[in-house]
Amino acid sequence: MESLIKRSKRSGRNILMALGLAMGAGMWLVPGPLMAQGSDCWANFRGDPELTGVSQATLTDKPELLWNFRLDAGIKAAPVACGGIIVVGTVNGSLYGINADGTLNWKIVTGNSIEAPALIVNGVAYAGNLDGTLNAVDLKTGNIRWTYKTDNQIMGSPVLYDSGRKKVILLGSYDYYLHAVDQETGKGLWKYETDNFINGACALYDGMAVFGGCDGYLHLVDALTGKSRSSLAISTYVASSACIDGDHAFVGDYDGRFSAVDLLNQKISWVFENKQANLPFLASPAVYGDHIYIGNQDKFVYCLNKRSGELVWKYNTGSRVDASSVVVGKRLLAANMRGDIFLLDLKTGSPVWSYELGTPVNANPAVVNQRIYVAGDDGRLYCFGKK
Repeated sequence: MESLIKRSKRSGRNILMALGLAMGAGMWLVPGPLMAQGSDCWANFRGDPELTGVSQATLTDKPELLWNFRLDAGIKAAPVACGGIIVVGTVNGSLYGINADGTLNWKIVTGNSIEAPALIVNGVAYAGNLDGTLNAVDLKTGNIRWTYKTDNQIMGSPVLYDSGRKKVILLGSYDYYLHAVDQETGKGLWKYETDNFINGACALYDGMAVFGGCDGYLHLVDALTGKSRSSLAISTYVASSACIDGDHAFVGDYDGRFSAVDLLNQKISWVFENKQANLPFLASPAVYGDHIYIGNQDKFVYCLNKRSGELVWKYNTGSRVDASSVVVGKRLLAANMRGDIFLLDLKTGSPVWSYELGTPVNANPAVVNQRIYVAGDDGRLYCFGKK
């Protein structure tokens, strides 16, 4: 499929490096899955900087409800967990640090709804809200270390890029900009302008931030300088986050298409869609081994061959799937907007466990230390594991 390369009015927006032209079409340089973080830490909403959605934790075959904690309002943001503390925000604008035993550690009020998942790095939680404020919060105490202000709402999770010399927090905003913020001081380093809202999070690839936007493009931006490397037309609207595997990005769009993008050769390798429905992909994908796992608002969770885009299996959850799925061992953890949680066999898609939560689940769970933490629209954080 021919790629549509955006001819930007801004300088510096070129096709990737000349090396990409020398690569064979469809080549996959890294055959195996990218590794997630340790089993005791789920530091961003997809588990690692490539946003692969893979957990290294283990789970019991039949998780049981251990506890639930009542927050002050509904929850749309995915929880994150590290160091025995779960961080999650509410639509009332409160950010919580909850202990692994289900007790409150701290709570702060940020002033506006929190719908973006937080990021935890080195004992600090970074969380944005809908007035465009990014707060750096001490994970143990809840004290705010610094704040950074964008000019519109923050809907996507922050991501850390660590070059070894510089540590940069990257986040998108509805002010049309991707922002780079110094991790230690909260000082703005650079801004990269797109043509519309940025709704999702950045994935990291070879020193670049890779993200979609409401301008319909997949952008590749140098994480240290903010200079554009390229932009590739995907659709009219990209609401979710891409994930990276090898030299490919995988991303769904609002038009109901799910694309594999060859980042070296700057082309779309394949596109999958349910032409009978063509409903949006709001969830972000998980990639593991030879397969991609993605939920859709048509109620299905799909397993696709990552090289060809061919359907391997699909599972009808009974309600639309806005929450991103998580790979845990040989199973896929998925949730829907009816409030059902599933563990599906990775090879067959057959359900091996399910639980009726009874309230919509907007965002993916965190999986650490043999536990599942899932946030409900009813304003409760639920913990599942082995009693």
